[in-house]
Amino acid sequence: MRTALTVAGSDSIGGAGIQADIKAMAAVGVHATSAITAVTAQNTCGVDAIYPMPLDMIQAQIESILKDCDVKAIKTGMLYDADIVELVADLLEDHEVPLIVDPVMVSGTGHDLCKKDFVRAMNEKLIPIAELVTPNKHEAETLTGIRIESKDDISYICEIIGKEGSSVLLKGGHFDGKDVVDYYYLSAAIDEIRYPRLNKAGHGSGCTLSSYITAHMAKGMDMTEAIMKSRKMIQESISSQYMIGKGDFVVNTIPSQKSDNKRFQTLDALDKASAEIIDILPIEMVPADGMNIALSVPNPVGPQDIGAIDKRIYVHNGMIRKGGPAKFGAAEHLSYVLLDVMKHNPKTRCIMSLAYSPELVDIIEEVGMTAITADIGKDHISSAIESALRGKKIPDAIIDKNKKNRLVRILAKDTDEMMDKLHQII
Repeated sequence: MRTALTVAGSDSIGGAGIQADIKAMAAVGVHATSAITAVTAQNTCGVDAIYPMPLDMIQAQIESILKDCDVKAIKTGMLYDADIVELVADLLEDHEVPLIVDPVMVSGTGHDLCKKDFVRAMNEKLIPIAELVTPNKHEAETLTGIRIESKDDISYICEIIGKEGSSVLLKGGHFDGKDVVDYYYLSAAIDEIRYPRLNKAGHGSGCTLSSYITAHMAKGMDMTEAIMKSRKMIQESISSQYMIGKGDFVVNTIPSQKSDNKRFQTLDALDKASAEIIDILPIEMVPADGMNIALSVPNPVGPQDIGAIDKRIYVHNGMIRKGGPAKFGAAEHLSYVLLDVMKHNPKTRCIMSLAYSPELVDIIEEVGMTAITADIGKDHISSAIESALRGKKIPDAIIDKNKKNRLVRILAKDTDEMMDKLHQII
């Protein structure tokens, strides 16, 4: 199960904050861990009291989670004051996972959820280490000190917020217009994401959207894909919101949706297999440029439907290390080999690359596995695989003919069968 971390405040009515984050991440299929920064007494009508957590307790929560769990993405919500912001930034700056910052300043009922020194700390400490910042109109204006009166102002504000390299999703719910237009700033370009306005303003919509994005990125999606999918989900969350009290409606954090379980199960299977590979694989079987294991969803269209380990599995200082999480589209060359193999047998959905050695080839034969050779380094992949497989059953391994950077590619129907084969040959 993929795991994410939310660092935010507790909402006693359960519509926003930590409570909404946990439900939203669960809706995506991610386990949510949490560090509570403040406890609020609030309901659908307003905020009655705020109690910021002691700094040492916030630190203890975050450190306890990070030393135990393989957290794949982190989001922050209500941080309340500069001391909390600075502490959280110091604790998270060295963790190389996506950080999504939702700069919560005001509750959905219009009550302040931060102190005056909060903005300075956000701009100086936390936003510079964020991969994505998700402000609404008020938050963007407060962070920059600029009032939005035109599209030029929107572009300028996004550039200021993202000046240290962060991407920005400026949410459009508080702008006027027939449609809701979100502005997505990425690599100095701005795209508009347009949806029909629902004329509803559910409690917890901002927390829920940023949590959807965080969970999807924890699942291995790239940021743009995570934003687009999350934006569709929040549209349904708002349209299906419900009333639990006398004030604001509460967004439905668990909307009905078509399941992406097969894609998520693919990434989970690769994470599990790669962890075992790191534990058991002899260093000499790792190619100089690194190895990889890839797994396809059923009926793939292209490399975007094949997951692999981002930045490969490699040797560093005598230790086998993992370059990143499992992601779709992470191993294009290996994916094309697998796609051509699957043209001959769609059930062969897993492939793994190992360093060539005569000893490895001998072991493959000794344990009763079948192998063929292919000149993948010389020919185009499709023609090489077609020539090697023509009239033959799918083998257990494809061995490069080319003497430069030779690889042995093991084939299997899934990661379980792949790991069984690996255990036989090591």
